[in-house]
Amino acid sequence: MGSVDLASELTGLPEQRGHFPWPNHEYVRGWGVFGLPLDSGHYLALRVFPDNDFGAYRTVWHRDPAGSWSIFVDGPRLDTACPRYYGAACAVTAPAKIGVSWTGPMSLRVVVDRPALDWTVEATQTPLLRFMNWMSRRLPLWTWRRDWLLRARERMAERWLGMGPVRMKGQMPSGHVGTLMPQRMYFIESSGATLDGKSLGRPTRAAHPIDIGGVPVPSRGVLAIGQAAWEIRDPAEYQRTRAALEASNNSEPEA
Repeated sequence: MGSVDLASELTGLPEQRGHFPWPNHEYVRGWGVFGLPLDSGHYLALRVFPDNDFGAYRTVWHRDPAGSWSIFVDGPRLDTACPRYYGAACAVTAPAKIGVSWTGPMSLRVVVDRPALDWTVEATQTPLLRFMNWMSRRLPLWTWRRDWLLRARERMAERWLGMGPVRMKGQMPSGHVGTLMPQRMYFIESSGATLDGKSLGRPTRAAHPIDIGGVPVPSRGVLAIGQAAWEIRDPAEYQRTRAALEASNNSEPEA
């Protein structure tokens, strides 16, 4: 199966607005840090989704030790990025400049302007993950529509991978019903982060389950590649928002 070079694979992914194969669903496709608990009580996550219904974006999620969530968006609009689904559970959603660069085959650096976050991540693949990733890439899309197969994936993530009570399908804080479809996962055992100059500590396994608006997030650091899809709640809003973004894109002057 060879060595893994995420940097080569994930750098420069094409940006596109598409449609998901399932009827009446909107989607995102890309990669990110599914979640990373730190021993200071802070929690970080990253999403890089160049392929979705509305427009390419990056987001950084932050949960402070008191349990307050924030999502920062580098993209065309807040309501077409992660806050579309999770913003109702956040104290803060705001635009930001988010830089993502690979410093090695499995080493990542994330820099946010406001708040001033400098975050490094080193991903790794265990023999068990190698096998599960190899299997997952070969499973057809329809397997994500069978509840019993979703429950089996959730049990494996919790019992075999130590990710806590994650859920692959459920209701988001926005009310959207969504399905998370990680196709490959890598553990994060090494990471460093400073927020406004203050260290956030080292990776840890959360002693208690963590959630955002009732949606569980991983209890250990995980980088994931895959996609997610949500049932469209308001078809008129969906079409209106997509049309507005397409019109805005077409009106931008050429460089």
